[in-house]
Amino acid sequence: MTTITAETAPRSSFREVWLISAGHMMTHWYPATFYLLLPLIGNELGLSFSQIGSILTCQFAAGALSNLPGGMLVDAIGRKGLLMAVALSWIGLPYLAMGFSHSYWMLLVCAALVGIGNNLWHPTAIPLLAQNHPERRGLVVSIHSMGGNLGDAVAPLAVGAMLTAFSWRDVVVMNVVPGVVASVLLLLLLGRGGGADLEEDGSRRVRRPARHAFAGVRLLLANRTVLMLSLGSAVRAMTAMTLLTFLPVFLANELGYSPAWVGGTLFALQAAGFAAAPVSGHLSDRMGRRNIIMTSMVMSGVVLLFMAFAGRSPAFALFVAFLGFFLFAIRAVLQAWLLDATPKQLGGTSIGILFGTQAVGSAIGPLIGGVIADHYGIIATFYYLAATIVVANMFILFTPTEGGKET
Repeated sequence: MTTITAETAPRSSFREVWLISAGHMMTHWYPATFYLLLPLIGNELGLSFSQIGSILTCQFAAGALSNLPGGMLVDAIGRKGLLMAVALSWIGLPYLAMGFSHSYWMLLVCAALVGIGNNLWHPTAIPLLAQNHPERRGLVVSIHSMGGNLGDAVAPLAVGAMLTAFSWRDVVVMNVVPGVVASVLLLLLLGRGGGADLEEDGSRRVRRPARHAFAGVRLLLANRTVLMLSLGSAVRAMTAMTLLTFLPVFLANELGYSPAWVGGTLFALQAAGFAAAPVSGHLSDRMGRRNIIMTSMVMSGVVLLFMAFAGRSPAFALFVAFLGFFLFAIRAVLQAWLLDATPKQLGGTSIGILFGTQAVGSAIGPLIGGVIADHYGIIATFYYLAATIVVANMFILFTPTEGGKET
């Protein structure tokens, strides 16, 4: 295993961590905006719960199909600054196109394009950060995750306020500006290399033949730790995406919240995850990945049951922040554990596998949640969410203990 020496110290600057984390914030900004807009889009176009869920299903199904090829592409060619800029642009532009759409089928096409573009970001950014900071892997990956939480938290708050003065179509058009700015900054500051196109020992990156990439996929799929973590993360993603799809719908349609109040509630959900991410990442470096993940999942399941019992009472909203603290704190810990068990040269491919399986869960979850809501009422969806988090925890329980700081 290659050792990171003092000669490569310039690559480990925390400036790179903050810059990439800021870019990650924007990759989450657009989906977080869209969750808030979904009730308005659904009402304008007359969509059922199942159709609303199918939009997210289409997005994540496309991501599931493209994540693994995206990870292999990253490992094969490098150019991580360029790839991150391309990924961010590819996420933002389809959301802009949605603002001009009056067709359910056009929404599905745009959602699929977002799913394809989003797969380039995580296989590029996460292995780069973990490779450059091996002793603080849980922490730096958690800081990266905080960027996503910040985008998830601030976007609903900002867009909820904007919707008091503008239509949802106007908001979508204005929303493209910060993404373009972030893409340009990434391209200028990281696109020329900056260590992103070097190997672990500081030598210039050499492109690997395609057969090496496919051999790496076979190696990772034979790794039981990678497989179990990916499956557990996929079921956890079912929980998270179904929640983000139907929580705004429930707040708007059942509790009568205005867009600004819906945005504020989603802000509370994600702000709690933002606060918890560095704590969970640091503790996982010290106490082990499994302990942090299983504790957080158990608490997530308990809070989801309380939300279902609360129903349409005002107490429902009080549990939202507690759920965010536990449910969104463990994404980075799962990613760090996966990279603990992965050869460094296959980091992008392993993250591609993880996010590919997560995309499958994210695609299935909202569709099932929509069907349950149509047939049994939207409160039943929250019982379904509690069940999925229990299943996810079982995968973590039976993940092998060898090969890293997972115990």
